[in-house]
Amino acid sequence: MDDCIKQLEASGDYRIIKRFIPVDMYHEPNDAAKRIGIFLDTETTGLDPDADEVIELAMVPFEFDASGKIYRLLPEYNGLNDPHMPIPEIAKQITGITDEMVKGQSIDFDAVKKMLSEAAIVIAHNARFDRPFCEDLLNEFKDISWACSIADINWNEEGIEGVKLEFLAYKYGFFFEGHRATIDCQAGIEILSQPLAKSGELSLKRLLDTARQTNIRLWAEGAPFDKKDDLKKRNYRWSPGDNGKRKAWYKDILEDELEEEMVYLNEHIYTRVVAELPMDKFNAMLRYSRRL
Repeated sequence: MDDCIKQLEASGDYRIIKRFIPVDMYHEPNDAAKRIGIFLDTETTGLDPDADEVIELAMVPFEFDASGKIYRLLPEYNGLNDPHMPIPEIAKQITGITDEMVKGQSIDFDAVKKMLSEAAIVIAHNARFDRPFCEDLLNEFKDISWACSIADINWNEEGIEGVKLEFLAYKYGFFFEGHRATIDCQAGIEILSQPLAKSGELSLKRLLDTARQTNIRLWAEGAPFDKKDDLKKRNYRWSPGDNGKRKAWYKDILEDELEEEMVYLNEHIYTRVVAELPMDKFNAMLRYSRRL
């Protein structure tokens, strides 16, 4: 079979992808200092942390070192949770989770707290979605660094234009039945264990380097209304001013990008020179949290 696969792929006309089979270890133990990361995924009744509920939480811890190598996968946690409301039909279709499956179920918060106490970082594939839900579940999710396997790796720079987990898996030669939390975590770890397509750097190393950086949330206060499309193209987001937050366009950038961004705003957005704008500094302890 392997010879046939090699012949097909060597022809240039075929690409074979394999079913993903989770593994227990990626590298043999050595003397390198190791820390524990957790790949996390939630399934929820909807998209709004203020209105919707977590119905499944999965956490798969793993050992890693400073070079981005992944070693053992440690015992995982998976728990269903009764939202005490009917699960919307669309959520049932996406997750495969039914009202009967979650009835009377609850997350073991003691087990979750223990796992978090032993970890250095939590990683999610779209942490901007998962972190707010998790912080509403348990305060301990606020007191740990977070990273995102979508936003903290520039996949487009590496020649990969899609960021959905299933698409990244395809690019790395495997497929899996997604939208159940544990298998999504295991597939995410598999991707992070691989080298990036162009640079050859380990995916986890790139993610960790990004997570360690300090960001600035730059607020383009007073930007003219007719410049909103230009700001959108520049990846600014609109904050409507809810819950005491600023009502303005904003963008998250690295510290060393601030000078360049101010030049852009003064040359293309504002009608007069603006010397200073409001900004908030943050790192992985706040990144992707609604507390920012």
